[in-house]
Amino acid sequence: MDIGAFSHVGAFDLALSVALGIGLASAVGFRVFLPLLVVSMAGFFGHLHLSSGFAWLATAPAMIMLSVAAVVEIAAYYIPGVDNLLDTIATPAALIAGTLVSAAVMTDLPPAVKWTTAIIAGGGAAGITQGLTSLLRAKSTLLTAGLGNHVVATGELGGSLGVSLLALVFPLAAVAVAVLFAWFALRLVRRLFRKTPAAPGNPPSASGA
Repeated sequence: MDIGAFSHVGAFDLALSVALGIGLASAVGFRVFLPLLVVSMAGFFGHLHLSSGFAWLATAPAMIMLSVAAVVEIAAYYIPGVDNLLDTIATPAALIAGTLVSAAVMTDLPPAVKWTTAIIAGGGAAGITQGLTSLLRAKSTLLTAGLGNHVVATGELGGSLGVSLLALVFPLAAVAVAVLFAWFALRLVRRLFRKTPAAPGNPPSASGA
């Protein structure tokens, strides 16, 4: 690889470009289509420059399709039973969308580096966020019979929109928020697992003997 390819771009600009991709990918882990819609609108109105090959994302037809998809996805997560089913579909979809949205905004990287970073960092960030939110919803379904799932869905919606907008303005801050969420969600999931009641007929753990 030609090291000189990076000569025209400062280290800070590279960091911002990568952080923008990771931040948006993390938002995809909350909702797949909403961050893509935010990027589409930002590109259409000239607030965001997209990398080569992603000009289609900043077009009116793309905005319309993503708007419909985002509304349907948001509404579906408020339907009991459907929300858990969607998690099984959203996990692979988030990996793909996280990779694509990262590649779309990493404009300062050569193609090989861009796609490698997008797959590992972007797809990984989306997968981690999606995995943690799926675990939270699963535990909410078990502990509240699904009654608490609306709270989880609302939190995910706010997280997706908030992190997406934050990434456009302060990419590094968006990454920090995503890391903080992952840490908090992991602690919460572990706590919920410890509080899950034992199944009937199962003996208590050795620590409680």
